[in-house]
Amino acid sequence: MSVQPDQETLEGNEELDWTRLLDEYDYARPQRGELREGLVMQIEDSGILVSIGTKREGVIPAQDLRQMGEEFLNGLKVGDTIQVYVQEPENRDGDLILSLTMVQVAKDWEYAEQLFKDGGITRCKVIGFNKGGLLVQFNRIRGFVPASQVAQLHGRTAAEERQHALQKMVNQEIPLKVIEVDRERNRLVLSERSATQEWRKAQKHRLLTELQPGDVLTGRVNQLTNFGAFIDLGGADGLAHISELSWQRVNHPREVLQPGQEVKVVVVEIDRERERIGLSIRQLQANPWETIDQRYALGQLVSGPVTNVTPFGAFVQVEEAVEGLIHASELDADPQIQPRDVLQPGQTVTARVISLDRQRQRMGLSLRRVNEGEGRLSSGEAAPSAPETAAEAPAESAG
Repeated sequence: MSVQPDQETLEGNEELDWTRLLDEYDYARPQRGELREGLVMQIEDSGILVSIGTKREGVIPAQDLRQMGEEFLNGLKVGDTIQVYVQEPENRDGDLILSLTMVQVAKDWEYAEQLFKDGGITRCKVIGFNKGGLLVQFNRIRGFVPASQVAQLHGRTAAEERQHALQKMVNQEIPLKVIEVDRERNRLVLSERSATQEWRKAQKHRLLTELQPGDVLTGRVNQLTNFGAFIDLGGADGLAHISELSWQRVNHPREVLQPGQEVKVVVVEIDRERERIGLSIRQLQANPWETIDQRYALGQLVSGPVTNVTPFGAFVQVEEAVEGLIHASELDADPQIQPRDVLQPGQTVTARVISLDRQRQRMGLSLRRVNEGEGRLSSGEAAPSAPETAAEAPAESAG
């Protein structure tokens, strides 16, 4: 025998069914930080009502709207579908508070997380600094670059020098790599050092692939060593050997270059296996020896400072990048006289040209013949007792 439910039971079941339907309608209750698609239901001065598929409509406050700009607000109308950010699922008044500006912020965090995952590089403007490092603007998020991650700083940089360097970087746009993302703590940490290293690696590969001997580039002096200058070509360093810095004698690169100086260079060698780029500065300069015959002749008297004294003779700078050798036998009539007993570096002397070889870039000079007449030498006869080997000493010659 079946029992029929009474009217009160039926009404109770209907109420339960209605509650269940409401719960199903609101099955995806909004959570703080969510991005939802919404339908604009009403636009008022105090804010905008938006339906996001829940039991109650959400509110975008006027203060949030003003940050979006007039152009965006003027184009907004009832019935538009927009993406919103759930800022407060329920405030003290029971309202669902939504945001449009936080949609952009949420997307910026997603972009930061993607960069972190992919190891990508972005560029940000430096907006400030403190003792610990740089503050940068990552779209709508403020990021931080620790001093240890600033490319131009190192552990030995003094505190005062470090603060000065950080201050100079304000308003600059720098390459950065995301190294930490903590959205809950609103923490975004980036590295210029890592970004620069990766960028330079990519640029070096490109330069080694594309450059050819004879290419002329503009670079910046990065480092000076005893054997030459390393020049930054925009991602890769090339080496200009000390012999390729100038046509004149160079004892150390600092005599003709300084760090940070911008210079024009020509590529003279590419070693792709060893990843080396050979450069020259002097090959872009006029070689004074090419026209030496137009300015000097045998028998001519020349003056200049002594640049170097050796056991076999002394070198005299006749003009910039041109030196002549006074062999020991041409210092004085006494063969026992040593060069160091007669001349000292820096001393200015007058000597006579006794040999001239444009192709081999050699000039022979004489002190003991200064008072001789020019006739025989200027006529083109060979200079007596001026050893060719003295004028060709390769280790000491400036040419």
